[in-house]
Amino acid sequence: MSGASAGDVIIRPAVADDAALVLKFIRELAVYERLDGEVVATEPLLRDTLFGARPAAEVLLAFCDDEPAGFALFFQNYSTFLGRPGIYLEDLFVRRQLRGRGIGRALLHRVALIARDRDCGRLEWAVLDWNKPAIAFYESIGATAMNEWKLFRLTGAALSEFVG
Repeated sequence: MSGASAGDVIIRPAVADDAALVLKFIRELAVYERLDGEVVATEPLLRDTLFGARPAAEVLLAFCDDEPAGFALFFQNYSTFLGRPGIYLEDLFVRRQLRGRGIGRALLHRVALIARDRDCGRLEWAVLDWNKPAIAFYESIGATAMNEWKLFRLTGAALSEFVG
C-alpha cells in the first residue's frame, strides 16, 4: 500500500475500486451516530459522485496492519471573509475495535496538511453534541466549537417544496 504512514497506520486516497469499502464505512458511521436509517447511498452513486467526471468530495482511507480502519471524507468550501478556500470535513470515522491507536488523529492530520498545502484559510467540521469523546479529542488539538452558529439543512420534501 502506498501513502503516508504514522506508525502502523497507512493513509491513502480512495479510488473508484474502493467504493464498496467507503460505503461500508459510511454505514458503520451511521450506526455509530444513530442515523443508520438515513443512509441511501449506493456503490454506483458513490462511484459517480466521488470518482466520476466531477468528484464532489475526496476520501482518505486508513489501514492499520493492512486492515481497513477508517476514513475521512472532505470537500472544498470558500470563506468570503478570508477570501480563500477552506476544507469542510464531512466524515471522520475509525472502526470501534481500532480506536485509541492514533488513526483518527492521523486522518485529521492528513486533511489538515492538505488544507495547508492548498493554502486554505480554515478546516472545519461538525460534531454531534452527545459525542463527548470526539469533542474532547478536537479540543485537545486546539479546535474550537463555534457555539454561536446554528447549522441549518434543507433536504428531501422540504427542499422539493421550496424550489417548487
